[in-house]
Amino acid sequence: MAFQSMKKYATGVAVVATCMTIGTASMAKDMRGWNIHVEDYPVSHGMEAFAAELAEKTGGDLTAKVFHGGVLGSQPDAIEQLRLGALDFGVFSLGPMGQVVPEANVVSLPFIFKSVPDMYRLMDGEAGAALSAGLEAKGIKALGYYDAGARSFYNSIKPINEPADVGGMKIRVMNNDLFVGMVESLGGNATPMAFAEVYQSIKTGVVDGAENNPPSYESTNHFEVAGYYSMSQHLIIPECLCMSLKTWESLSAEQQEIVAAAGKASTDLQRQLWGEREAASMEKVLSGGVVVNEIADKTPFQDAMKPVYAQFLEQSPDLADLVALFQAN
Repeated sequence: MAFQSMKKYATGVAVVATCMTIGTASMAKDMRGWNIHVEDYPVSHGMEAFAAELAEKTGGDLTAKVFHGGVLGSQPDAIEQLRLGALDFGVFSLGPMGQVVPEANVVSLPFIFKSVPDMYRLMDGEAGAALSAGLEAKGIKALGYYDAGARSFYNSIKPINEPADVGGMKIRVMNNDLFVGMVESLGGNATPMAFAEVYQSIKTGVVDGAENNPPSYESTNHFEVAGYYSMSQHLIIPECLCMSLKTWESLSAEQQEIVAAAGKASTDLQRQLWGEREAASMEKVLSGGVVVNEIADKTPFQDAMKPVYAQFLEQSPDLADLVALFQAN
């Protein structure tokens, strides 16, 4: 009897040990991350740092592979995959995110941020937390908000210092009613077109200029045909380092803590790298003869946006409180 009892006990221990092993293995996870950018880019380096920290801090229980260059699909497709849990994490522009998460549209409003440091402060504070709640309601967990730069006007005619300087200019914009309204409120002629067509269109006079951040202005060689860059910084649209809420909820409390810390460290690194990349781009365009001007007082530009805001709030009245939260802080 003693032998039989010992045998049963040993069998029970083996079963428990096996279950514990299976349970431990089930906590290990190989995660997939989506990225639209090329490998050598501030966003990409930030994501790789995120993946490396997860593996290190969890002893390999959480590993992550970042797929760069949009190889896992377009952003709209990737957002849907993220919500379903088919993708575990990714970095997404909050501009297109607005199609799924209405709250994200608020950061596409012109001059909602006064500067890039102002964007950091707001997105890391109460306003960003409110936007994050909107993301979470749609199955997306925000881990940090990356810097995607500030978009400013550039053209082939003259520096822009006040709204009247935009009057009559043909300016290429992204295909979005908000951005069309922005240029038209300044007296310009907004011309939506594919980004790939901008260089030739400025060169041939189809448009007088466009608007974008310094690395895009420099890397596309638009500075060769549009030699005036005016620091309006009218659009500062962050990108979100996001995780599928399904993936997040599958993690232990300890793993969630590690993921959150890795997201914060990744965000800090990406912002630093973006600043360095932006400075290098500005140095290159200045050496190429571009006339760069600061705009001493942006208030007239901001005041000109009142019709844009009025139309936005008329179409999305439920976002009025969130807009006010961003403006009040």
